[in-house]
Amino acid sequence: MSKYKEIVTDIAGNMGALSQNIPEVMKAFMSTTKAGGKEGALDAKTKELIAIAIAVANRCDGCIGFHTKTLVELGTTEQELAEALGVAIYMGGGPSVMYASNTMGAFKEFSK
Repeated sequence: MSKYKEIVTDIAGNMGALSQNIPEVMKAFMSTTKAGGKEGALDAKTKELIAIAIAVANRCDGCIGFHTKTLVELGTTEQELAEALGVAIYMGGGPSVMYASNTMGAFKEFSK
């Protein structure tokens, strides 16, 4: 299994245990996830592109995995992703370059 697919699988499995221990918190988190991703003035892909830029700027490997997987499922092109990563680099500087590079690797993994 490749790196980001493994990260997503591991975290998804661990979230079950977390949900058993703190069900109210996880239910609230999932509710926030649904509400934040709901289409409105912005479509789902645009919201996910914003999320991936924030994930890169915050250096969150798990977030990169989950949001990149979703972007691939939504039909995002490599160029659309690259431009969102450009915004993340602009906002996050050098460390974001490192995570943006890893995100391109995640895109290739999930695109296979």
